[in-house]
Amino acid sequence: MERGAGHDLEADVNRFPTAADGGTDWEACYQRGETPWDKGAASPGLVEALGWLDVVGRVLVPGCGLGHDVRALGARAEAVGLDISPSAVERAAAMPGGGRYVCGDLFRLPFEWTGSFDWVWEHTCFCAIQPELRPAYVDAVANVLRPGGRFLGVFYLDPGHGPGESGPPFGVSPAELDWLFGSRFRLVEEWDPSRAYPGREGRERMRVLEKRVCR
Repeated sequence: MERGAGHDLEADVNRFPTAADGGTDWEACYQRGETPWDKGAASPGLVEALGWLDVVGRVLVPGCGLGHDVRALGARAEAVGLDISPSAVERAAAMPGGGRYVCGDLFRLPFEWTGSFDWVWEHTCFCAIQPELRPAYVDAVANVLRPGGRFLGVFYLDPGHGPGESGPPFGVSPAELDWLFGSRFRLVEEWDPSRAYPGREGRERMRVLEKRVCR
């Protein structure tokens, strides 16, 4: 299959997904077209934050899906989208608007990515992995950031499952976020976004974190 120009084949981290996603077959979901998390546009919270946050430099977008957030960030930064699904990466790279996309596993990143990003943007990766993988997630995003690098994320405080349903997405509490990220990051600011996808109003929390500098 011909790939879009935005897909850097030489930079592929791992061409095939592993079990690190916690068991969900994301590639099968994309092949079947079962992607209810994809809303066809960048996160409203991200678009709002970009109106006043100075997100510049090199930005990693883990779990980028079809790349809507990558393209929004690409207007001001060097945005790199990472996804474990080859089909998602193929489709993202073929869409207008550009961006660089890599098929790979967040938990198996190459050594040369260590400390090479200025920002990480989190949207739908943290809530999609199994909760027991969250400490490994924090280590992964901290390791790719330079000292003092920043993490911007939108977190689901209430995934809104019906009776008998479970994740993903998996919700999280502010206290758990403090516990998970506290050893590697300091909280810069947080707020409830005034804009959200329909049905997610009042369920999200935005945070800006700064990677702690080891002395």
